[in-house]
Amino acid sequence: MSKHDVLIIGGGHNGLVAACYLAKAGKKVLVLEANSEIGGASTSEYVFAGLEAKLSRYSYLVSLLPDQIIKELGLNFECISRKISSYTPYEKNGKDSGLLVKRVWDESNDQSFNQLTDSDIEGQAWQRFYDQVSQFAQVIAPTLLQPLPTKSEIKNKLNDDLVWQMLIEQSLGQTLDQHFKDDLVKGVVLTDGLIGTFSSAYEMQSNICFLYHLIGNGTGEWKVPKGGMGALTSELHQKALSLGVEIKVNSKVKSIDAQSEQVIVEVENGEKFEASYLLSNAAPQVLAQLQGQVQPKSLEGSQVKLNMLLKKLPKFKSGVDAKDAFVGTLHINESFTQLEKAYKQANSGIFPDELPLEMYCHSLSDNSILSDELNQKGFHTLTIFALHTPAKLFDKEPVKTKELAKQRALSALNQYLVEPIESCLASDVNGDLCIEVKSPIDLENEIFLPRGNIFHKDLSLPFKEDGSEIKWGVETNHPRVFLCGAGAIRGGGVSGIAGHNAAMAVLELN
Repeated sequence: MSKHDVLIIGGGHNGLVAACYLAKAGKKVLVLEANSEIGGASTSEYVFAGLEAKLSRYSYLVSLLPDQIIKELGLNFECISRKISSYTPYEKNGKDSGLLVKRVWDESNDQSFNQLTDSDIEGQAWQRFYDQVSQFAQVIAPTLLQPLPTKSEIKNKLNDDLVWQMLIEQSLGQTLDQHFKDDLVKGVVLTDGLIGTFSSAYEMQSNICFLYHLIGNGTGEWKVPKGGMGALTSELHQKALSLGVEIKVNSKVKSIDAQSEQVIVEVENGEKFEASYLLSNAAPQVLAQLQGQVQPKSLEGSQVKLNMLLKKLPKFKSGVDAKDAFVGTLHINESFTQLEKAYKQANSGIFPDELPLEMYCHSLSDNSILSDELNQKGFHTLTIFALHTPAKLFDKEPVKTKELAKQRALSALNQYLVEPIESCLASDVNGDLCIEVKSPIDLENEIFLPRGNIFHKDLSLPFKEDGSEIKWGVETNHPRVFLCGAGAIRGGGVSGIAGHNAAMAVLELN
């Protein structure tokens, strides 16, 4: 039986981060990856036959990855800022227009809010609100790679009862009701509380999701990974190998036997491996199943992802430059009322008739993911993320429901375009339009996310209750087994935080 200091299940970015930290500390590390390639949800792939467009097929933007991890591991990885935060088209008095929000506030932001709401009030409220969120982010961000702080410690550091109340003690929906009047503005803010989680604005899961979307590196800025998401895992892969980490692909784990002095793992081909500690980049539900334990219950995944390649950018009825509309996050059907309606429909088993959408064009910020030929032809990628589409909606008729999701997503976008987006789609060498749809069921089957939940489980606040004995937020019910993936506390998103923290937990013990 092969012996190691640490076994890591799953070669996603978190597993590789953990492996690098452990190997740097002199540990003998083995990573077991079920698929034929490492990367998990953080991969770049040639999706469309005969076309050299390397798409971030699953995860696609970066906010939570701490600069500290990149520096400590010496990673050659860069993210690109987007000059536009978001664009939200709307129709007012029979005229097409849109709310354009630049990342750095300027006079054009004032004008855009004024045009929508006929006053300066909402724009000023927006700035005040995000200033308050920034206070919280600057308190939380430095703690993410440290042992979990307590609730009291964070509250005392924040030293602002109003901000604490609005972000922690009451629902995001209540907070938005208090701060904003305009339905569209409220919806644009709310979206950060819903991406990846199935929740009403008035449920606390939306608060937690919102916090994780706004605390990255103290700024909450969402950036484009240069070279695609696969550039990160490729760099981590090479770094791990250079540090002596052993990686075995096509090694799906069959069982885990966690004993008092060691952990024994058997993979499906019959090989067995022994180590002092085990880190699981798999979801807690998968880990429990492998240990023969009862699987914890959690929310379903609730997103559909559409990956597309365009031969040209479409024109908007509002006249906005498509490069401005698509370089940031484009919001469709995401007023507060529409988001709550879509949640209620989906929760009752009805596919939302006004499907809420987020979309952006990677290649406008980073054209290195396209070949020179495609760049010269003016091709672009387009990523659409549909909210409030839980796995249960796909169970009975998965293929038919995916087609419904695609048609509703394209129709929702088309209502704001001069020409339908279908006329802008490229065709692959087989003559098929360049569009693929990934449902929550696909995410479960392809990258082992239970019910398609990109966070693995319900999100937890990034601190612990006073008196809790949890230290890093990666602990399980066995002292030799730790979570190093999204299922850990502070583990969601492409961050590497859970990988770092699980490695630190092991290094403290040995």
